Amino acid sequence: MTKTTAVSKPLMSIQQIILMSFGFLGIQAGFALQNGNTSRILRMFGAEVDNLPAFWLVAPLVGMIVQPIIGHFSDSTWNRLGRRKPYFLVGAIMSSMALILIPNSGILALGGYILFFAAFFVALMDASFNVAMEPFRALVADNLSEKQRTMGFAIQTCLIGIGAYIGSNLPKWLNFMNGGVSEFPAGVVAPNITYAFYVGAAVFLVSILITVFSTSEFTPAEYQAYNGIVHEEKSTGIWHDIVNMPQTMRQLGLVQFFSWFALFSMWVFTSDAVARHIFHLPAGDTTSAAYIQAGDLVGSSFGTYNIVSAFYALCLPFIASKIGRRNTHSVSLLAGGIGLLSIYFIQDPSMLKFSMIGVGMAWASILAMPYAMLAGGIPAAKMGIYMGIFNFFITMPQILNGLMGINVPFLGMSLSKYFYGSNPIYAVMTGGVFMILGAASCFLIKSSAEQGVNEEG
Repeated sequence: MTKTTAVSKPLMSIQQIILMSFGFLGIQAGFALQNGNTSRILRMFGAEVDNLPAFWLVAPLVGMIVQPIIGHFSDSTWNRLGRRKPYFLVGAIMSSMALILIPNSGILALGGYILFFAAFFVALMDASFNVAMEPFRALVADNLSEKQRTMGFAIQTCLIGIGAYIGSNLPKWLNFMNGGVSEFPAGVVAPNITYAFYVGAAVFLVSILITVFSTSEFTPAEYQAYNGIVHEEKSTGIWHDIVNMPQTMRQLGLVQFFSWFALFSMWVFTSDAVARHIFHLPAGDTTSAAYIQAGDLVGSSFGTYNIVSAFYALCLPFIASKIGRRNTHSVSLLAGGIGLLSIYFIQDPSMLKFSMIGVGMAWASILAMPYAMLAGGIPAAKMGIYMGIFNFFITMPQILNGLMGINVPFLGMSLSKYFYGSNPIYAVMTGGVFMILGAASCFLIKSSAEQGVNEEG
């Protein structure tokens, strides 16, 4: 494309930035419900703990396929709704439907294939989440100048934390709906979890609609003026864009790999790790009152790390202005690794929330700093596709982690069973080690994206 001197983008008010990212509150409420409850729902439907990673493979596989495609097409979409908004509106409708279907898998299953239907609805939910989520990152980068991008992604992360706190705690808040019953037979999802997914569906849809009706996108003419484009060339293929990805993206890849490998371990195994290591329950217990209590504790603790991330995200622009984006991200990941490792030493269940403080710091930074570093190094016309391709560095480590849970014929067992001895606490500790490796790998980032010092909010 032919470039000329770009016109400065108008600065947005804090209120405008909040409304622009408000949909992420609903998206993350849905993700929190998924992260905190999918494993125990699958366990209630009969899944073995060693096979949980195989079910969780659905999410990264779907994301790796969907996000680049949505990003590619949203880069060249211009209609009455805008450039990015049509995609996350459709994604919101589909996601709300999927959230309603998942806890009802046992009712909707035909021929007793409950796990098959549950896995199918999880895949539908993940595909829908990705359709809704991918354009939001690009929307922030589209609308904000370089001066406001760290602030924009920080506010987005704050809203993510609030939404995730709501989603993580919904089952606990709705626990009264169980009518005093503390145990449920296999194949039955407790009412508080079911209705939490219903509420989550409503929050998801309403929050997206707030962004759709309150936020404007640039017209094609404005977009070209703000990005200094005189003549835009024809869109290139996805593979061409993958091969020619910006250097900043390559440098951030290893950091993302370690970070998301760690997060996958935490999401998949923490419920059973807490049940066995802290509550001292036997491996086969998935229906007792104590197991349900352990699951609710994990959901509430996940809420803690999300509310910590909401507040810590607001500090990120200030910290980055003092020590740079790269160092800010490294320190935050180190705190997350220490938090995960500390779970091994917990004896009192009430102490779990303190481990989640470090995790919350890492989570806030993971959701903000890599994108703030990346946005300035991506061609404006390809913001959507490269944000989607960047998702490869999120999905690939999760896929690798999930493959460790699939049975290997010559071993006669899954790799996770071989390495962890079917004790999920060691999977969580491995996540802590990988988070620390992510902190160390931040120092491989050598481009100007590592800075952000004296950036205006």
